[in-house]
Amino acid sequence: MIWAKDQTHTGWGRVLSAKGEIARADDVRTLTANAPAVGNRRSYGDAALNGGGKAIDMTRLDRITAFDRETGLLTVQAGITLGELTRIFAPQGWLPAVMPGTGFATVGGAIAMDVHGKNHHRAGSFCQHVTSITLIQGDKTCEITPKTAAHWKATCGGLGQTGIIAQATLQLIPTKGDMMLVTEQRATDWDHHVALLDASDAPYSVGWIDATATGAALGRGIIEEGETCRGLRPTRRGTKKVPFNAPHWALSGPIVKAFNAAYYRRVPKSGRTVVRTVQDFFFPLDKIHDWNKLYGKRGFHQFQCVVPLDQSHALRDIMQIIASSGLASPLAVLKRMGPGLNGRNAGYMSFPMEGYTLAVDFPNRPAARRLIAHLESATLTAGGRLYLAKDALSTGTAIKSMYPDYPKWAREAAKADPDGALQTDMTRRLDLRISK
Repeated sequence: MIWAKDQTHTGWGRVLSAKGEIARADDVRTLTANAPAVGNRRSYGDAALNGGGKAIDMTRLDRITAFDRETGLLTVQAGITLGELTRIFAPQGWLPAVMPGTGFATVGGAIAMDVHGKNHHRAGSFCQHVTSITLIQGDKTCEITPKTAAHWKATCGGLGQTGIIAQATLQLIPTKGDMMLVTEQRATDWDHHVALLDASDAPYSVGWIDATATGAALGRGIIEEGETCRGLRPTRRGTKKVPFNAPHWALSGPIVKAFNAAYYRRVPKSGRTVVRTVQDFFFPLDKIHDWNKLYGKRGFHQFQCVVPLDQSHALRDIMQIIASSGLASPLAVLKRMGPGLNGRNAGYMSFPMEGYTLAVDFPNRPAARRLIAHLESATLTAGGRLYLAKDALSTGTAIKSMYPDYPKWAREAAKADPDGALQTDMTRRLDLRISK
């Protein structure tokens, strides 16, 4: 590998950045675990940053190694994206079992963050559909499976700290086709929103929430329920690109409030059913390349928490604080998460847990950072946790309290990477590699 010096890279939120050496790996045989691996850098904060050090760009390792058309077992290199897998396999009747909100996430990144999707209530998290992982540890290669127990649990959602994820075998799920039948309906307030999510038995469900609505309208939004189908493909619309950093006023309070009101009313009171491509349903923002520039040069933060089912009132209080702050952007999502597949294959540091998860974007301002600190405290009090794929502001004390299996993860990471070569800016900021 050839190392390029003085390379500046950022997380998706563009608030935190790092400068160091980066090498693009194009052959698994050249990999040694002397630096952390990075993919398409869709984590928002510093999870994929290594300021002053080295990082290995895995995006050229994107080959499909094996596929069983009868069982749906797929072996791929870690740098291939979930969007590419969807493009290739949906027409053949298969889909990745779990997909996050962007198709630019790589398989390696999806394992390192144990991502979840709109079907967590049924399918659990990403790693619960991974059957084996090839890891580079030092100059050695090993294959781990769920039978590897502690090592497996430290790798799934483990921030890439147990070795470089080079390859994985995934269990795809069958799909009726490469289209989605989507039913949309309005949720008039918080209680209605939660009730609709609770009552949904659709394979995929998600709620967009108007984070600027207050009073009786607090929590209003739109529930989307989807299932795969075959059908006529809608007229293809090209992708768009945000060519420059938007000015600060582009997401000012009045503009966001007006946009949200119009977006809420785009769905008739009686609801509607539409057909979309799988890409439009799972990765709606991917149609706008570099949409993170809409937040301007200062970037943005995304706060995402999950709280237990019996703490929905606490999440309502969090929503009240957000709505009253006047700081929220149009992007706010509420989902109900299930118990997972009885905990099988989920990792020590996996974010998903049974409950309700709320994600809201905030432009990077001092008031927003203070607000997020307050929301973090409320989440901890409610027995919830923050999503490390989105975090850029939390403290190690809070995170360690939120993840009770953290000491187990730290011990396994220390065994696999005793010299700390795979540490990132996030693990250092949160002091995660210390087990006590």
